Amino acid sequence: MPVTGGHCKLQWKADWAMRWTALAVDYEMSGKDLIDSVRLSSRICKILGGRAPEGFTYELFLDQDGEKISKSRGNGLTVEEWLRYAPQESLQLYMFNSPRKAKRLYFDVIPRHVDDYLKFVERFRVETDDKRLENPAWHIHSGQPPCENNHITFSLLLNLVSACNTDEKTVLWGFITRYAPTANPKTAPILDSLVEYAINYYKDFVQPKKVYRRPNEQERIALGELAIQLQKLNQDASSEEIQTQVYEVGKNNGFENLRYWFKALYETLLGCEQGPRMGSFISLYGIEETVDMIERALSNEELS
Repeated sequence: MPVTGGHCKLQWKADWAMRWTALAVDYEMSGKDLIDSVRLSSRICKILGGRAPEGFTYELFLDQDGEKISKSRGNGLTVEEWLRYAPQESLQLYMFNSPRKAKRLYFDVIPRHVDDYLKFVERFRVETDDKRLENPAWHIHSGQPPCENNHITFSLLLNLVSACNTDEKTVLWGFITRYAPTANPKTAPILDSLVEYAINYYKDFVQPKKVYRRPNEQERIALGELAIQLQKLNQDASSEEIQTQVYEVGKNNGFENLRYWFKALYETLLGCEQGPRMGSFISLYGIEETVDMIERALSNEELS
């Protein structure tokens, strides 16, 4: 049997070079761990009378602990897993950013990249032509990003799902349309898809880790005052007005470092150590609903 005509396969380094030569490959991307293989294959390609392709070496992907991702160890996440929790454009943005730097690839990076993608799309509409070419959204969408308004951040959606503790899109849209009256599933299809992604992410990663704690005495007094001050606001108060009130209550109740005040709000009301900008969250969730949540926390009722 002849060795030509596809009847055998070479050792992979030589096979790489043979393919470059036979198929006239002019560009090849490869990981940092294959630098030596690229050099050897390039030499073989030249010996065969071909021209080695132009190359681009990208860094390795790391897990949340900074360790190299490995199939055998199962310490990474797959494309399919990412796409269960976020649109493909967010993954494209992750790949687009800093390709020559080692990047951590784990589930917690997904929400940030969704919000970063939304910011780039929104920014694109007001940028000059030269700035648009620097915007990742231009490259992701081949120069034609979508024009949908960015009503709500993905992070805020996650907190809404967490507070409502529901997987019903209709329930969540009831809150969203009150916050953004012009938005609905038909006029805001991107937002509608984000609602579904947020539900998936919440069920798989947020809900299992939620742990509510009871407020201490200082926090109880502050929460009680916050409920009173929120009730004094108009139901259509802006997120900035609400945020100012939250700040004032914290300062008036001995929280010299307001970081501890907001941490207390997250842990007692949302069951997590980190959370959203409270003014925006309360505006979306509703003042009355937030007051009810506070009163339930002060009564030691189960919020989950």
